This record gives sequence, C-alpha cells and structure tokens, in this order.
Amino acid sequence: MPDAEPAPPSSGYFAESARPLVSLAFVVPMLVVYEVGVFALGPQAIRNGVDVWLRELLIVLGFGQYFLLPLLTCGCLLAWHHLKEQPWKISPGVLPLMLLESAALGLILLGLAHWQAALLKAEIAAEGSSVLPSETIRQMIAYFGAGIYEELLFRLMLIPALWQVAIWLGTPKMAATAIAIVGSSLIFSAAHYDFFTSAGEAFQWYSFLFRCSAGLIFGVLFSFRGFGIAAGTHALYDVFVALA
Repeated sequence: MPDAEPAPPSSGYFAESARPLVSLAFVVPMLVVYEVGVFALGPQAIRNGVDVWLRELLIVLGFGQYFLLPLLTCGCLLAWHHLKEQPWKISPGVLPLMLLESAALGLILLGLAHWQAALLKAEIAAEGSSVLPSETIRQMIAYFGAGIYEELLFRLMLIPALWQVAIWLGTPKMAATAIAIVGSSLIFSAAHYDFFTSAGEAFQWYSFLFRCSAGLIFGVLFSFRGFGIAAGTHALYDVFVALA
C-alpha cells in the first residue's frame, strides 16, 4: 500500500475524510442508488463495465448472489479500516464537506477536459457508460456505479497490488507509489477500449490521454485523500459532463 498515511483523526477534516470508515459512509448512498436503481430498472438498466467484470468473476468462482459485490465492496473498506487500527466512529459533519470537495474537484476535472478538448479539437468523454443524452435517470445511476466500481478495481485493488510488486522488486517507497499510480492509470484508460474488451469503444488518442490524466488524478486522490473523495470526484465529474 502506498506510504502516504493519513494523520490521526484529531488532525482535522483532511485526515478524517481520508479514513476508510468515513469513505464507506460517504459512498454507501451512491452504492445504494446504483444497486437499487439497476435492480429496479432490470433489462433497461445500464451496468458499469467493471461491475459486469467483477460479477462475472464472482460467478466463475461460484458466487452469483446479486448483492454480494456491494457487500464485498463494503467489506474491503471495513477490513482496510480495521488494519489501520483507527477508531470506529464517524463525525457526521465531515460528509457534507466531502461532497463539496468532490464536487469542486469534479468541476476542476471538467475544466481540464474542456481545455484538453479545445487543444485537440475533440469531444469530452465521460468516464461512465456511453448513453444517449435523453436517458437521464439511467445515465446518472450508471455514473454512480462508475465512481464506485472503477475506483474499487483500479485504485483500491490495483494501486496497492502494483505498489507491493514494485516494493518486492526493490523500488523505494515513493517511487513505488508513483509507479503504482501511473500503472493503474494506463490500465484504467486502456480498459475503456475495444482492444481490451469487446464492449469497449474504438481507440482514440485524445480520450486515451485524457483518461490517463483522469486516472492519475484519481490515483493521487485515492493515495492522499482516500477512497471516498476519489469515488465521489469520479462520479460527479461524469454527472457534470452529462449536464454540461
């Protein structure tokens, strides 16, 4: 796991909001909206691609229960919190501030997307599923899934794994953190295209470079601000793209 450890909860908002237990409390509403929304919409629902991959993996392993994946997501954050030996308490006032921070960071990312699109004369891409503008409800539900499950796979699972490999190879800790963030960003970007999955889109350099840039931002946020801020920023960026 990258060596950037949050300070004790008493150090204020930035340390408190980076704690795994607080991240769990922050993302649970998004998780509920996505899972209940997809379940209620049935065949009309738009599932996030990573959600589909992880569920298919669980089915291969013999676990096909519908709500197992969100339960495992919560379990990962609870286990992470337990390993950090932090207090099992949450300051409710920190959650609205996390929403504001995620919204501000999502708007900054949207600005970066507009700047890069103008520079390369390309269209802005959302990180969630590609849907028609008229499908607002399904679109928003899908974006909550992208924020949670893409951050679960590419940041919460992949960054620590790449970091451990780099450490095992003798890389200094700070360099290992950089390698893990960059490596996860490249994989995150590549996962959106048809050479990675049959459901992906055609490769374009603009969208690949932007998704790499977004992946770097999400990776830094995960490493230094926690899972909740990374997931919230990701989801709200996609929502802002849809509304822009």
